Amino acid sequence: MNRASHRVAVLAAGTLLFTAAVGGGAAAALPTRAGLQAALDVVVAVGAPGAFAGVVDGDGRWHGHSGVADLGTGGVPDPRGRFRAGSVTKTVVATAVLQLVGEGRVGLSDRVQDRLPGLLPYAEPITVRQLLQHTSGIPQTARWRSLPEIDTTRWDHRSPGETIRLGTEGRPLSFPPGQGVEYANTNYAILGKLVERVTGRPLHHELQRRVLDRAGMRDSYLPYRYPHVDRPAGRGYERLHGPDAAPTDVTDYEMSRFWGSGNLVSTADDLNRFFRALLTGRLVGAAQWAEMRTTVPSGIPGLEFGLGLMRIPLPPGCAAPEIWGFNGSVPGYHTWTMHSPDAARQVTVAVTTNLTSTAAQDAALQVVFAGFCGTTATSLPGAGLPG
Repeated sequence: MNRASHRVAVLAAGTLLFTAAVGGGAAAALPTRAGLQAALDVVVAVGAPGAFAGVVDGDGRWHGHSGVADLGTGGVPDPRGRFRAGSVTKTVVATAVLQLVGEGRVGLSDRVQDRLPGLLPYAEPITVRQLLQHTSGIPQTARWRSLPEIDTTRWDHRSPGETIRLGTEGRPLSFPPGQGVEYANTNYAILGKLVERVTGRPLHHELQRRVLDRAGMRDSYLPYRYPHVDRPAGRGYERLHGPDAAPTDVTDYEMSRFWGSGNLVSTADDLNRFFRALLTGRLVGAAQWAEMRTTVPSGIPGLEFGLGLMRIPLPPGCAAPEIWGFNGSVPGYHTWTMHSPDAARQVTVAVTTNLTSTAAQDAALQVVFAGFCGTTATSLPGAGLPG
Protein backbone atom coordinates (compact mmCIF):
# COMPACT_ATOMS: atom_id res chain seq x y z
CA MET A 1 0.00 0.00 0.00
CA ASN A 2 1.44 3.36 -0.97
CA ARG A 3 1.03 6.33 1.39
CA ALA A 4 -1.25 4.05 3.33
CA SER A 5 -1.85 6.01 6.51
CA HIS A 6 -2.81 9.07 4.48
CA ARG A 7 -5.20 7.20 2.23
CA VAL A 8 -6.77 5.20 5.05
CA ALA A 9 -7.36 8.47 6.86
CA VAL A 10 -9.35 9.79 3.92
CA LEU A 11 -11.35 6.60 3.65
CA ALA A 12 -12.00 6.46 7.36
CA ALA A 13 -13.34 10.00 7.13
CA GLY A 14 -15.87 8.56 4.71
CA THR A 15 -16.68 5.96 7.36
CA LEU A 16 -17.50 8.68 9.85
CA LEU A 17 -19.73 10.46 7.38
CA PHE A 18 -21.40 7.16 6.57
CA THR A 19 -22.07 6.53 10.26
CA ALA A 20 -23.60 9.96 10.58
CA ALA A 21 -25.78 9.29 7.54
CA VAL A 22 -27.30 6.04 8.79
CA GLY A 23 -26.73 6.26 12.54
CA GLY A 24 -28.41 8.27 15.22
CA GLY A 25 -31.05 5.60 15.79
CA ALA A 26 -32.19 5.43 12.17
CA ALA A 27 -32.18 1.91 10.73
CA ALA A 28 -30.34 1.43 7.47
CA ALA A 29 -32.18 -0.04 4.50
CA LEU A 30 -31.54 -3.76 4.07
CA PRO A 31 -28.72 -4.60 1.67
CA THR A 32 -29.85 -5.60 -1.81
CA ARG A 33 -28.10 -6.75 -4.95
CA ALA A 34 -29.54 -3.72 -6.73
CA GLY A 35 -27.97 -1.47 -4.11
CA LEU A 36 -24.61 -3.15 -4.58
CA GLN A 37 -24.80 -2.71 -8.34
CA ALA A 38 -25.76 0.94 -7.93
CA ALA A 39 -22.74 1.46 -5.67
CA LEU A 40 -20.44 -0.16 -8.25
CA ASP A 41 -21.88 2.11 -10.93
CA VAL A 42 -21.04 5.14 -8.80
CA VAL A 43 -17.38 4.05 -8.64
CA VAL A 44 -17.24 4.24 -12.43
CA ALA A 45 -19.28 7.43 -12.56
CA VAL A 46 -16.68 9.24 -10.43
CA GLY A 47 -13.83 8.24 -12.75
CA ALA A 48 -12.69 4.63 -12.36
CA PRO A 49 -12.31 2.66 -15.60
CA GLY A 50 -13.83 -0.41 -13.97
CA ALA A 51 -15.06 -1.87 -10.70
CA PHE A 52 -16.12 -5.36 -9.64
CA ALA A 53 -17.14 -7.22 -6.52
CA GLY A 54 -17.68 -10.65 -5.07
CA VAL A 55 -20.28 -10.94 -2.30
CA VAL A 56 -21.37 -13.76 0.00
CA ASP A 57 -24.61 -13.33 1.97
CA GLY A 58 -27.73 -15.18 3.02
CA ASP A 59 -28.82 -15.52 -0.60
CA GLY A 60 -25.57 -17.16 -1.70
CA ARG A 61 -22.85 -15.64 -3.87
CA TRP A 62 -23.12 -12.63 -6.13
CA HIS A 63 -20.68 -11.09 -8.61
CA GLY A 64 -21.11 -7.61 -10.00
CA HIS A 65 -19.17 -5.34 -12.32
CA SER A 66 -19.32 -1.92 -13.89
CA GLY A 67 -17.29 -0.01 -16.47
CA VAL A 68 -14.76 -1.51 -18.87
CA ALA A 69 -11.96 -4.02 -18.47
CA ASP A 70 -9.58 -2.46 -21.00
CA LEU A 71 -9.63 1.17 -22.13
CA GLY A 72 -8.16 0.15 -25.47
CA THR A 73 -10.22 -2.89 -26.39
CA GLY A 74 -13.30 -2.55 -24.19
CA GLY A 75 -15.04 -5.54 -22.67
CA VAL A 76 -16.45 -5.74 -19.17
CA PRO A 77 -14.52 -6.48 -15.98
CA ASP A 78 -14.45 -10.13 -14.93
CA PRO A 79 -15.38 -10.23 -11.23
CA ARG A 80 -13.83 -13.71 -11.02
CA GLY A 81 -10.55 -12.52 -12.56
CA ARG A 82 -7.29 -11.65 -10.85
CA PHE A 83 -6.04 -8.29 -9.58
CA ARG A 84 -3.34 -6.92 -7.31
CA ALA A 85 -4.70 -7.09 -3.76
CA GLY A 86 -2.03 -4.80 -2.32
CA SER A 87 -1.83 -4.65 1.45
CA VAL A 88 -4.24 -7.53 1.96
CA THR A 89 -0.87 -9.31 1.73
CA LYS A 90 -0.29 -8.08 5.28
CA THR A 91 -3.12 -10.23 6.62
CA VAL A 92 -1.63 -13.26 4.87
CA VAL A 93 1.80 -12.55 6.38
CA ALA A 94 0.26 -11.93 9.81
CA THR A 95 -1.56 -15.27 9.58
CA ALA A 96 1.72 -17.09 8.92
CA VAL A 97 3.40 -15.30 11.83
CA LEU A 98 0.55 -16.23 14.18
CA GLN A 99 0.80 -19.83 13.03
CA LEU A 100 4.47 -19.76 14.04
CA VAL A 101 3.42 -18.27 17.38
CA GLY A 102 0.99 -21.16 17.85
CA GLU A 103 3.80 -23.61 17.09
CA GLY A 104 5.98 -22.03 19.76
CA ARG A 105 8.57 -20.91 17.22
CA VAL A 106 7.92 -17.17 17.57
CA GLY A 107 6.67 -15.06 20.47
CA LEU A 108 4.70 -11.86 20.08
CA SER A 109 6.96 -10.28 22.70
CA ASP A 110 10.13 -11.41 20.93
CA ARG A 111 12.43 -8.51 20.10
CA VAL A 112 13.39 -7.99 16.47
CA GLN A 113 16.92 -7.17 17.59
CA ASP A 114 17.19 -10.69 19.07
CA ARG A 115 15.54 -12.58 16.21
CA LEU A 116 17.11 -10.59 13.37
CA PRO A 117 20.29 -9.06 14.83
CA GLY A 118 21.78 -6.19 12.88
CA LEU A 119 18.74 -5.70 10.63
CA LEU A 120 17.51 -2.45 12.21
CA PRO A 121 19.50 0.67 13.10
CA TYR A 122 17.50 1.34 16.28
CA ALA A 123 18.61 0.81 19.88
CA GLU A 124 15.02 0.80 21.13
CA PRO A 125 13.60 -2.74 21.39
CA ILE A 126 10.83 -3.43 18.86
CA THR A 127 8.63 -6.50 19.28
CA VAL A 128 6.89 -8.79 16.81
CA ARG A 129 3.51 -7.59 18.08
CA GLN A 130 4.45 -3.97 17.44
CA LEU A 131 5.40 -4.76 13.85
CA LEU A 132 2.11 -6.58 13.28
CA GLN A 133 0.04 -3.74 14.76
CA HIS A 134 1.98 -0.75 13.36
CA THR A 135 2.96 0.41 16.83
CA SER A 136 6.70 -0.07 16.25
CA GLY A 137 7.42 3.60 15.56
CA ILE A 138 9.06 2.75 12.24
CA PRO A 139 7.96 5.53 9.87
CA GLN A 140 6.14 5.09 6.60
CA THR A 141 8.22 5.94 3.55
CA ALA A 142 7.17 7.49 0.25
CA ARG A 143 7.55 4.97 -2.56
CA TRP A 144 7.74 7.50 -5.40
CA ARG A 145 8.81 11.12 -5.61
CA SER A 146 6.41 12.03 -8.42
CA LEU A 147 3.55 10.58 -10.42
CA PRO A 148 5.63 10.01 -13.59
CA GLU A 149 8.12 8.01 -11.50
CA ILE A 150 5.39 5.44 -10.82
CA ASP A 151 5.61 4.70 -14.54
CA THR A 152 9.33 5.09 -15.18
CA THR A 153 10.43 2.86 -12.26
CA ARG A 154 7.97 0.03 -12.91
CA TRP A 155 10.74 -2.46 -13.83
CA ASP A 156 13.09 -1.56 -10.96
CA HIS A 157 13.92 -4.44 -8.66
CA ARG A 158 14.27 -3.92 -4.92
CA SER A 159 15.46 -6.68 -2.61
CA PRO A 160 13.79 -7.13 0.79
CA GLY A 161 16.97 -5.98 2.49
CA GLU A 162 17.05 -2.82 0.41
CA THR A 163 13.38 -2.15 1.15
CA ILE A 164 14.08 -2.37 4.88
CA ARG A 165 17.24 -0.25 4.62
CA LEU A 166 15.47 2.50 2.67
CA GLY A 167 12.66 2.49 5.24
CA THR A 168 14.90 2.77 8.29
CA GLU A 169 18.38 4.09 7.49
CA GLY A 170 18.73 7.70 8.61
CA ARG A 171 15.09 7.75 9.63
CA PRO A 172 14.45 8.07 13.38
CA LEU A 173 11.51 6.32 14.96
CA SER A 174 8.32 8.40 14.88
CA PHE A 175 7.71 7.58 18.56
CA PRO A 176 9.01 5.13 21.18
CA PRO A 177 7.88 1.60 20.28
CA GLY A 178 4.43 0.83 21.66
CA GLN A 179 3.55 4.47 22.34
CA GLY A 180 1.80 5.38 19.11
CA VAL A 181 0.47 4.08 15.79
CA GLU A 182 1.84 4.73 12.32
CA TYR A 183 1.06 2.49 9.36
CA ALA A 184 4.32 1.47 7.67
CA ASN A 185 5.00 -1.09 4.95
CA THR A 186 8.48 -1.64 6.37
CA ASN A 187 6.96 -3.41 9.38
CA TYR A 188 5.81 -6.22 7.12
CA ALA A 189 9.05 -6.42 5.16
CA ILE A 190 10.72 -7.13 8.52
CA LEU A 191 8.08 -9.74 9.36
CA GLY A 192 8.72 -11.37 6.00
CA LYS A 193 12.40 -11.68 6.90
CA LEU A 194 11.38 -13.16 10.25
CA VAL A 195 9.25 -15.84 8.58
CA GLU A 196 12.17 -16.73 6.32
CA ARG A 197 14.64 -16.87 9.22
CA VAL A 198 12.39 -19.10 11.35
CA THR A 199 11.27 -21.48 8.59
CA GLY A 200 14.35 -21.51 6.40
CA ARG A 201 12.18 -21.11 3.30
CA PRO A 202 11.48 -18.20 0.91
CA LEU A 203 8.54 -16.09 2.04
CA HIS A 204 6.38 -16.71 -1.03
CA HIS A 205 6.82 -20.48 -0.71
CA GLU A 206 5.94 -20.43 2.98
CA LEU A 207 2.87 -18.23 2.49
CA GLN A 208 1.70 -20.46 -0.35
CA ARG A 209 2.08 -23.58 1.78
CA ARG A 210 0.80 -22.25 5.07
CA VAL A 211 -1.97 -19.92 3.97
CA LEU A 212 -3.00 -19.84 0.32
CA ASP A 213 -3.19 -23.61 -0.15
CA ARG A 214 -4.88 -24.22 3.21
CA ALA A 215 -7.50 -21.55 2.51
CA GLY A 216 -8.27 -22.95 -0.95
CA MET A 217 -7.00 -19.84 -2.75
CA ARG A 218 -6.44 -21.63 -6.03
CA ASP A 219 -6.33 -18.47 -8.17
CA SER A 220 -3.87 -16.51 -5.99
CA TYR A 221 -0.12 -16.19 -6.05
CA LEU A 222 2.76 -14.12 -4.64
CA PRO A 223 4.79 -13.12 -7.69
CA TYR A 224 7.71 -11.23 -6.08
CA ARG A 225 9.51 -10.38 -9.38
CA TYR A 226 6.96 -11.71 -11.89
CA PRO A 227 5.45 -8.51 -13.35
CA HIS A 228 2.22 -9.75 -14.92
CA VAL A 229 -1.33 -10.29 -13.67
CA ASP A 230 -2.48 -13.52 -15.27
CA ARG A 231 -6.10 -13.48 -16.46
CA PRO A 232 -6.80 -10.01 -15.05
CA ALA A 233 -10.25 -8.96 -13.96
CA GLY A 234 -9.47 -5.65 -15.61
CA ARG A 235 -6.42 -3.63 -16.57
CA GLY A 236 -5.18 -1.18 -13.91
CA TYR A 237 -4.70 2.51 -14.79
CA GLU A 238 -3.33 5.73 -13.29
CA ARG A 239 -3.18 9.31 -14.60
CA LEU A 240 0.58 9.77 -14.28
CA HIS A 241 1.52 12.26 -17.00
CA GLY A 242 -0.84 15.17 -16.52
CA PRO A 243 -4.59 15.72 -16.73
CA ASP A 244 -4.60 15.92 -20.53
CA ALA A 245 -2.65 12.69 -21.08
CA ALA A 246 -4.33 9.34 -21.46
CA PRO A 247 -4.34 7.10 -18.37
CA THR A 248 -1.27 4.89 -18.14
CA ASP A 249 -1.77 1.11 -18.05
CA VAL A 250 0.18 -0.08 -14.98
CA THR A 251 -1.11 -3.65 -14.88
CA ASP A 252 2.36 -5.00 -15.65
CA TYR A 253 4.61 -3.95 -12.79
CA GLU A 254 7.60 -5.38 -10.93
CA MET A 255 6.24 -5.23 -7.36
CA SER A 256 9.27 -6.41 -5.40
CA ARG A 257 9.22 -3.19 -3.37
CA PHE A 258 6.01 -4.52 -1.79
CA TRP A 259 7.51 -7.96 -1.10
CA GLY A 260 6.09 -8.60 2.39
CA SER A 261 3.56 -5.79 2.43
CA GLY A 262 1.60 -5.74 -0.83
CA ASN A 263 2.65 -8.37 -3.37
CA LEU A 264 -0.43 -10.63 -3.46
CA VAL A 265 -2.33 -11.24 -6.71
CA SER A 266 -5.76 -12.69 -5.98
CA THR A 267 -9.45 -12.74 -6.88
CA ALA A 268 -12.55 -11.55 -5.06
CA ASP A 269 -13.64 -15.15 -4.45
CA ASP A 270 -10.21 -16.14 -3.14
CA LEU A 271 -10.09 -13.22 -0.71
CA ASN A 272 -13.51 -14.22 0.55
CA ARG A 273 -12.26 -17.81 0.93
CA PHE A 274 -9.21 -16.62 2.84
CA PHE A 275 -11.12 -14.49 5.33
CA ARG A 276 -13.80 -17.16 5.76
CA ALA A 277 -11.08 -19.65 6.68
CA LEU A 278 -9.41 -17.14 9.00
CA LEU A 279 -12.56 -15.96 10.76
CA THR A 280 -13.89 -19.48 11.28
CA GLY A 281 -10.72 -20.77 12.92
CA ARG A 282 -9.25 -22.88 10.14
CA LEU A 283 -5.93 -21.04 9.80
CA VAL A 284 -4.81 -20.10 13.32
CA GLY A 285 -5.54 -21.45 16.79
CA ALA A 286 -8.11 -19.87 19.10
CA ALA A 287 -5.51 -18.14 21.28
CA GLN A 288 -3.75 -16.67 18.25
CA TRP A 289 -7.04 -15.59 16.67
CA ALA A 290 -7.89 -13.74 19.89
CA GLU A 291 -4.53 -11.96 19.65
CA MET A 292 -5.16 -10.97 16.03
CA ARG A 293 -8.50 -9.42 17.03
CA THR A 294 -7.00 -7.38 19.88
CA THR A 295 -7.16 -3.88 18.47
CA VAL A 296 -5.70 -0.48 19.16
CA PRO A 297 -7.09 2.86 17.99
CA SER A 298 -5.50 3.67 14.65
CA GLY A 299 -5.56 7.39 15.32
CA ILE A 300 -8.21 7.58 12.62
CA PRO A 301 -11.79 7.72 13.96
CA GLY A 302 -13.85 4.79 12.74
CA LEU A 303 -10.90 2.43 12.18
CA GLU A 304 -8.92 0.11 14.48
CA PHE A 305 -5.83 -2.01 13.87
CA GLY A 306 -5.53 -5.60 15.01
CA LEU A 307 -2.60 -7.85 14.12
CA GLY A 308 -2.77 -7.71 10.34
CA LEU A 309 -6.46 -6.78 10.49
CA MET A 310 -8.65 -3.70 10.28
CA ARG A 311 -11.88 -3.37 12.25
CA ILE A 312 -14.67 -0.93 11.40
CA PRO A 313 -17.66 -0.74 13.77
CA LEU A 314 -21.03 -0.32 12.03
CA PRO A 315 -24.09 1.56 13.27
CA PRO A 316 -27.38 -0.08 14.30
CA GLY A 317 -29.50 -1.47 11.51
CA CYS A 318 -26.63 -2.95 9.53
CA ALA A 319 -26.18 -6.65 8.84
CA ALA A 320 -23.33 -6.89 11.38
CA PRO A 321 -22.17 -4.83 14.36
CA GLU A 322 -18.65 -4.65 12.97
CA ILE A 323 -16.62 -5.75 9.98
CA TRP A 324 -13.10 -7.17 9.75
CA GLY A 325 -10.67 -7.30 6.85
CA PHE A 326 -8.13 -5.13 5.11
CA ASN A 327 -7.57 -2.54 2.41
CA GLY A 328 -5.18 -2.84 -0.52
CA SER A 329 -3.63 0.01 -2.50
CA VAL A 330 -1.03 -0.30 -5.28
CA PRO A 331 -0.66 1.30 -8.72
CA GLY A 332 -3.74 0.49 -10.77
CA TYR A 333 -5.81 -1.32 -8.13
CA HIS A 334 -7.66 -0.37 -4.97
CA THR A 335 -9.30 -3.08 -2.86
CA TRP A 336 -11.52 -3.44 0.18
CA THR A 337 -12.27 -6.90 1.56
CA MET A 338 -14.48 -6.78 4.65
CA HIS A 339 -16.41 -9.48 6.50
CA SER A 340 -18.86 -10.01 9.34
CA PRO A 341 -17.31 -11.68 12.41
CA ASP A 342 -18.82 -15.05 11.48
CA ALA A 343 -18.04 -14.62 7.76
CA ALA A 344 -21.73 -15.09 6.95
CA ARG A 345 -21.62 -11.86 4.96
CA GLN A 346 -18.55 -10.94 2.91
CA VAL A 347 -17.86 -8.08 0.51
CA THR A 348 -14.74 -7.79 -1.60
CA VAL A 349 -14.57 -4.91 -4.08
CA ALA A 350 -11.74 -3.80 -6.36
CA VAL A 351 -11.34 -0.73 -8.54
CA THR A 352 -9.00 -0.45 -11.53
CA THR A 353 -7.46 2.86 -10.52
CA ASN A 354 -6.05 4.00 -7.23
CA LEU A 355 -3.31 6.53 -6.52
CA THR A 356 -4.66 9.26 -8.79
CA SER A 357 -8.37 9.03 -7.94
CA THR A 358 -9.42 9.69 -4.38
CA ALA A 359 -13.05 9.79 -5.53
CA ALA A 360 -12.84 6.22 -6.81
CA GLN A 361 -11.15 5.10 -3.59
CA ASP A 362 -13.88 6.64 -1.47
CA ALA A 363 -16.62 5.20 -3.67
CA ALA A 364 -15.08 1.72 -3.35
CA LEU A 365 -15.55 1.88 0.42
CA GLN A 366 -19.18 2.84 -0.10
CA VAL A 367 -19.67 -0.45 -1.97
CA VAL A 368 -18.67 -2.21 1.26
CA PHE A 369 -21.22 -0.19 3.19
CA ALA A 370 -23.86 -0.98 0.56
CA GLY A 371 -23.17 -4.67 1.14
CA PHE A 372 -23.60 -4.44 4.90
CA CYS A 373 -26.01 -1.57 5.44
CA GLY A 374 -27.89 -1.14 2.19
CA THR A 375 -26.89 2.49 1.79
CA THR A 376 -25.39 3.14 -1.62
CA ALA A 377 -22.69 5.64 -2.39
CA THR A 378 -25.18 7.97 -4.09
CA SER A 379 -26.84 8.65 -0.73
CA LEU A 380 -23.63 9.06 1.27
CA PRO A 381 -21.49 12.13 1.70
CA GLY A 382 -17.77 11.46 1.64
CA ALA A 383 -17.07 10.35 -1.94
CA GLY A 384 -14.43 12.64 -3.39
CA LEU A 385 -13.00 13.82 -0.08
CA PRO A 386 -9.80 15.81 -0.71
CA GLY A 387 -6.76 13.55 -0.44
